[in-house]
Amino acid sequence: MKRSSLEVLDLFSGAGGFSIGFRDSGFKIKVAVDNDRAAAKTYVGNFPETLVIAEDIRRLRCRDFKALLGEEVPIIIGSPPCEPYTGANPNRLKEPLDRLYKDPVGSLVLEFIRVVECLRPLAFVMENVPALAEGELKDALRSEFSRAGYDIYLNILRAEDFGTPSHRVRLFISNIKLKLEKSSRKITVEEALKGLPEPTHDPLIPNHDPPQHLSKSKLKRAYRVRWGGSVITYEGAEGRRLPNLIRLHPYRLAPTVLGSSRFLHPFEDRLLTVREQARLMGFPDNHVFLGGKDQQYNQVGEAVPPPLARAIAQYLLTNLEVS
Repeated sequence: MKRSSLEVLDLFSGAGGFSIGFRDSGFKIKVAVDNDRAAAKTYVGNFPETLVIAEDIRRLRCRDFKALLGEEVPIIIGSPPCEPYTGANPNRLKEPLDRLYKDPVGSLVLEFIRVVECLRPLAFVMENVPALAEGELKDALRSEFSRAGYDIYLNILRAEDFGTPSHRVRLFISNIKLKLEKSSRKITVEEALKGLPEPTHDPLIPNHDPPQHLSKSKLKRAYRVRWGGSVITYEGAEGRRLPNLIRLHPYRLAPTVLGSSRFLHPFEDRLLTVREQARLMGFPDNHVFLGGKDQQYNQVGEAVPPPLARAIAQYLLTNLEVS
């Protein structure tokens, strides 16, 4: 790909996990869009060269994007909210198609497709949970992208295969097949957290201030929880019980990091700091998260892990040609 063509539009950009991988690979993130104000502030702080639009994408028309972007943006990336589709959500709609067409948040996937149809990028990659393509949704997505002028590939990728220290299985919908080269080894929790001091308010280690204390009852249970065990469970979709406050196993990968998930340190009876949680997603230590503490945890858990984003970006850089 020509250096002059390395421009990217990031939709539902969040804290910038997807963008980090593309920026590190030599792309220019020209415009980012997200309606979460805290996430947008985080993005601005870490990507000062990017125009960040803190707005609901539904308020932006095709002409708005063309005015913002100029002549051409060859790459569109994005991560529409996954809550309407994930099995961790006990309130997701029963019928898969209703999640896409009736849920106002789920229908944001259609907004991504609308922008793709408007801008006609050379390539696009949209991230979500695998359940986005569940049942009738698979055919619906193919139909919607076909109407926009593209055939699609449904790529299932595991973040841990590309240097992320936590499990994460995600669907990446793209107009080219993503055949990424996997890393030769997995990174454990102990390796990921290595070198961090005790939680501190030191500004040289951002987002590593002491975490919230556990309640007395949860702390009492935490004393007895072994590696891999959890203090509590919560109800997901279809009544499934899912663990939370998991005691991390130091010599294994971490479980999937979610916006709602909190982990116990493998050797200490405390929660992980935001910085420690960010390391489990492969964020660099100089990426600063802004907003309230829960907003920071959410920004980490809702991101595309930067190591996986980097693998995708490098693949596109190698395999796309611009005339």
